[in-house]
Amino acid sequence: MQVVKSTVQAVKIAPLGLSGDLVVPEHAEGIVLFAHGSGSGRHSPRNRYVADVLQRGGLGTLLLDLLTEAEEQVDLESGHLRFDIDLLAKRLLDATDWLQRQPAGRNMSIGYFGASTGAGAALVAAAERPSLIGAIVSRGGRPDLAGSELPRVKAPTLLIVGSEDREVIELNRSAFTTLQCEKKLSIVQGATHLFEEPGTLEEVSILARNWFRQNLKHEAQHGGA
Repeated sequence: MQVVKSTVQAVKIAPLGLSGDLVVPEHAEGIVLFAHGSGSGRHSPRNRYVADVLQRGGLGTLLLDLLTEAEEQVDLESGHLRFDIDLLAKRLLDATDWLQRQPAGRNMSIGYFGASTGAGAALVAAAERPSLIGAIVSRGGRPDLAGSELPRVKAPTLLIVGSEDREVIELNRSAFTTLQCEKKLSIVQGATHLFEEPGTLEEVSILARNWFRQNLKHEAQHGGA
């Protein structure tokens, strides 16, 4: 499905003024918020590639930085904030609440796309909004970091891992058994943690697009939240 996407809108997300890039195609079926981790932000080329595929598939996207500029500088030195799952989840919920107050996000089905530690944050945030979040996709993520919140997740969840990312595969398999929602674990053959191998990120993007279109459309048809 090819769509003409709207202009990227640079936004500041209350209450901390976090930076984000919002794109909502005409007749979008839902909006996907991107939760980055491990020192990444809204300028990540990998997540921008995925976002573009989602937009062409009729989905809105909100790429955002979950840390302020000052916090990013601290995290570059210590690396501890990217593993503060509760903090990242709270920021993601702030962005979700902000989006619902915007004309473009009002009455829209919402999904989360989490990468690395951002996947753990996405699952924790979704557990806090079980009637609102319609779908989750984790790319090379750490869903295990959601810990005791995993059984509370209600949104259909797709875990995507590269076949060569063996340690993360095991962490995802463990989290997969704990999840009590509709779920799927997809292994992308030949891919390492960052999906840098030819064709692997494209496969991730198509899997994510199909998962969100299936589940967010379902949410919209049934009234969402």
